[in-house]
Amino acid sequence: MCGRFTINSSPAKLKEHFATAIEPDLKPRFNIAPSQTVPVVHLDESGNRVFTFAQWGLIPSWVKDPKKLQHPINAKAETAAIKPMFRHAYRKGRVLVPADGFYEWATKDGKQPYLIKLRDGAPMGMGGLLEHWQGPEGDVTTFTILTTNANLLMETIHDRMPVIIRPEDYATWLGTNFTDIIKIHAMVLPYPERLMEAYPVSRKVNGPQHDSPDLIEEKQV
Repeated sequence: MCGRFTINSSPAKLKEHFATAIEPDLKPRFNIAPSQTVPVVHLDESGNRVFTFAQWGLIPSWVKDPKKLQHPINAKAETAAIKPMFRHAYRKGRVLVPADGFYEWATKDGKQPYLIKLRDGAPMGMGGLLEHWQGPEGDVTTFTILTTNANLLMETIHDRMPVIIRPEDYATWLGTNFTDIIKIHAMVLPYPERLMEAYPVSRKVNGPQHDSPDLIEEKQV
């Protein structure tokens, strides 16, 4: 699964990596937690990539009362195309969730967090699904992060990992007219472990109130 992540690249770097016209209005974040609002990348009506701020925890457009429904932070890539909660967004609401790394807790004790990131230090675009719910106070924009089976690196920590979209697939992934489920599914396979690294970090990550640069430093366990 994916329950916490970081975005600590500069707005200029995020703009360059995701090929948007405008930088996101964002300060470094080191411990993003569910229900918080963060930028995601999608296509606007003109087909340009833009950053939009959305709340982490999906509310489908058809829901009448969000209080009576869970707001899933993750969706299994293997079944999202057919589950009512996700299938509309899987076809028409695919987004990229910018991150510099994500945290996962070792299953052996469930308390020791690890930071997983790309070896080259580049930002990653996690595969996400976006929805718009019309509430009494207007549009509520929410998202969930897709997960897939763990690669060999992640298997030592957890049996699931977030979907990471290859940069060369960004355009196809974001394309709202692209609905070939088989080809979409090919883009959500586990990211190659040789391109990633993982190390233990401070258990302060366990508390969402903590959000500081020292959280991404490697710790001895």
